[in-house]
Amino acid sequence: MIVGTGVDIVDIARFERQLARTPRLRERLFAPHERELPLRSLAARFAVKEAAAKALQAPPGMVWQDCWTTNGEHGAPRLHTTGTVAEQQRRLGVESWHVSISHDGGMAVAFVVAEGQGGTRGD
Repeated sequence: MIVGTGVDIVDIARFERQLARTPRLRERLFAPHERELPLRSLAARFAVKEAAAKALQAPPGMVWQDCWTTNGEHGAPRLHTTGTVAEQQRRLGVESWHVSISHDGGMAVAFVVAEGQGGTRGD
């Protein structure tokens, strides 16, 4: 069963300006292993974080570093969660994630599907 979906698009040049204007933003948004990735990869990973938040009904207090993307077998993106994001994932009964990322023409886009049996929602 689909528990939630989310999509986000990031203007890479605008994202670059935001990172330059607020140097600590990179630390606030990204887990340590993500921070040195090329700009377009950072923008795409931020789009995944935003799309995942939407799939989880945008929980207040979400810590951005509690959600990150790695490349699985054959380069497919894999979403990982911990802390605040994993707690909302548990509440909603999300058991698996499906992630698609692309970047072209100065834009990065991500689509996330949260799948599971559904949770208690009343926690």
